[in-house]
Amino acid sequence: MISIDIEKKLKAYKGQHVLKIKTEFAPGSITKIYGPSGAGKTTLLKTIAGFTTPENGKIIANNVTWLNIAQKINLPPQQRRVGFVFQDYALFPNMTVLQHLEYATNDSAWINRLLKTGKLETFKTHKPEYLSGGQQQRLAILRALAIKPKLLLMDEPFSALDAETKFALIGDLKEVFTELQATVLIVTHNPQELDGLTNLQYMIS
Repeated sequence: MISIDIEKKLKAYKGQHVLKIKTEFAPGSITKIYGPSGAGKTTLLKTIAGFTTPENGKIIANNVTWLNIAQKINLPPQQRRVGFVFQDYALFPNMTVLQHLEYATNDSAWINRLLKTGKLETFKTHKPEYLSGGQQQRLAILRALAIKPKLLLMDEPFSALDAETKFALIGDLKEVFTELQATVLIVTHNPQELDGLTNLQYMIS
């Protein structure tokens, strides 16, 4: 169970907006998070992961306190062990596809499984600049999965994929999520694209 109760100030076009989130995500659930631009969807993911800190609140994951502002507890991202798919991919330019995955795990069988899932088996020696936008996006997803996270946060993870590739990948990912028993939060601007993958939804207004 991931329990979140936070307040985070956001810069908005009309001054300052406060993101207030109080909710829980059940273990193994797959939730799509949507809402208008600037509402704080990406900020929510980054706060859960530990990349940004709210002014107030707490986050508890599986009975472990990750964040409690009042008690001055704030575990760094490394200790939270969250898989994160960045909207801009955040790939390492000097690393090949294979090296990205080896950086996260030394489980060769799992790496091969991921490469097959992302249809990147024949691109193992390619660096990001030699990959298409869709291939880079798939690599970002695979890298996040490489650590076998119990919590996976995905920020617009399918935006660069064509409909056919997206449909096939979503089907394969659903199997992986189930196998890992991962709790998954997916930010999307198009909630309909995740029909069949997610079983819950949460709107930020």
